[in-house]
Amino acid sequence: MTTDQSRLAPAHDLVSELLLGMRLYGVQYRRIQVAPPFGIGFGTVTGRAQFHFVARGPVFLRTGSGALHRLDAGDAVLLPRGGPHDLVSSPDHSSRDIASFESATLCETVCAIRACPAETCRTKDILIFSGGMEFDLGAMHPLIALMPEVMLVGTLLDRSPEILPMLEAMAREAQAERAGFAGILARLADVVSASIVRGWVECGCGDARGWIEALRDPRLGRVITALHRDPGRNWTVADLAAEMGSSRSVFAERFLAVTGLTPVRYVTELRMRLAAQWIGRERVSIDDAAYRLGYGSQAAFSRAFKRVMGHPPGAARGEAAAPGR
Repeated sequence: MTTDQSRLAPAHDLVSELLLGMRLYGVQYRRIQVAPPFGIGFGTVTGRAQFHFVARGPVFLRTGSGALHRLDAGDAVLLPRGGPHDLVSSPDHSSRDIASFESATLCETVCAIRACPAETCRTKDILIFSGGMEFDLGAMHPLIALMPEVMLVGTLLDRSPEILPMLEAMAREAQAERAGFAGILARLADVVSASIVRGWVECGCGDARGWIEALRDPRLGRVITALHRDPGRNWTVADLAAEMGSSRSVFAERFLAVTGLTPVRYVTELRMRLAAQWIGRERVSIDDAAYRLGYGSQAAFSRAFKRVMGHPPGAARGEAAAPGR
C-alpha cells in the first residue's frame, strides 16, 4: 500500500492491518482426562494467556476474582492475561495444582494427563484441551490490558460463525486420538484463540470501545499504522503530528487519551516488544535487533529494553525456552 493509498484507506482496513501483527505462540498444551469430582488449579505465568477447550463436559471455570463460568462440551475460553484460576467439577470444589499431576509426552509441546481410573475414564470422563500461550498483539498490545478477564467463544459465534467448525474439529481430534492429533489440536487452539481476539477487537467490545473507535479515526489510525510499519525510524512528535495532520499539542493530547501512553513511550514499548520477539523466538542477535530498531549502540538499546521489559535483552532467549505451566 502506498502512502497516498494509506491516507485514503478505510478505517476498518487500518484496524485490520494492525491485527496482522497479532501472534499467539502455544508454549505448553495438555490433553486432560479427569472424572468428577475434580479440581485443577492453574497458576499461570504472569503475562501469559491461557486457553481451555472442553471436548466433554461440563466444567466450571473459577477465576482469581471469584467469577464462575460453566463450560459445556464444545465451549472454549481464553484468559488473555492468564492469572490463577481453576477448572472444577462443581463450583465449591477445591483444586490441585496442574503441575502435580503425572503426565506423558505426546509431542514436543503437548502432554497428556489421565487423572481417573481406567473404568471411570471410559464412561464418565471429562476431556479438556488446555494451553499456555505467549500473546503478542504487536502495535495493538495496549488492548490486552483492556480485555475482559475471561473471553468466552460462545459470545462471538453469532458474529464469527467460522469458529464453530474449528471447535467441532477440536472435539473430534481430542476424542478420536488419531495419528498426529496432538499437533493438530495445538494448531487449532492457536487459530481459535486468535479468532476470539479478532472477533472481540472487531466489535470494539467493553472498555476497549474508545480505543477501537479512535483507531477507526483515519487520522489517528494513520499514525499508529505508520509506527507499526516502520518502528525503527527516528520518530519525533512533530513527525507523528504531521502524519495525523494536526499540531503537536493536539496530537500528543489525543494520542495520550486513546493509548494511555505518550507517543515516545508508545514507540519505545513497541520496539522492545518486537525486540523480545526477534531475540527470543527468531534468534536474532542483540546487535542486529538494536540496529533494526534504530539504536546507535547496544548499550543504549539494552538500557531501553531493561527499562521496559524489566530484564536485559539476553534474558529473552531464556524466557522463550522456559516451559509453560
